Amino acid sequence: MEKIYHMGVEATLEVIGGKWKPIILCKLGYGPMRSSKLKREMPNTTQKMLTQQLRELERDNIINRKVFNQVPPKVEYSLTEEGKTLRDVLIAMSVWGEKRIKQRQVLGENVRLVNEEHDGFLEM
Repeated sequence: MEKIYHMGVEATLEVIGGKWKPIILCKLGYGPMRSSKLKREMPNTTQKMLTQQLRELERDNIINRKVFNQVPPKVEYSLTEEGKTLRDVLIAMSVWGEKRIKQRQVLGENVRLVNEEHDGFLEM
């Protein structure tokens, strides 16, 4: 059955859409990580949601899952070459979000950005 997209952004969102996938990709942009470290870096997500998102990103060939043969088992996630091509998309999303936060602050909203450094995403 043919898959039809009406806009290219649909294909992008099919792979990286949702609240957690872009954050996972940004975290992995600094280098390989174990799921326990990802979970610590993303305290507002559940382990179940993190696992689901990691599996979907792996299925879509955006991240690699490497299992080390040891006891207890060690699993590490990293970006694939295709995953690294999302660098510019993620930086553009970050820049847009930073501008939006600043606009909201000017309007008197009580919002704060903890980390303004997006230049390190997906260092290659």
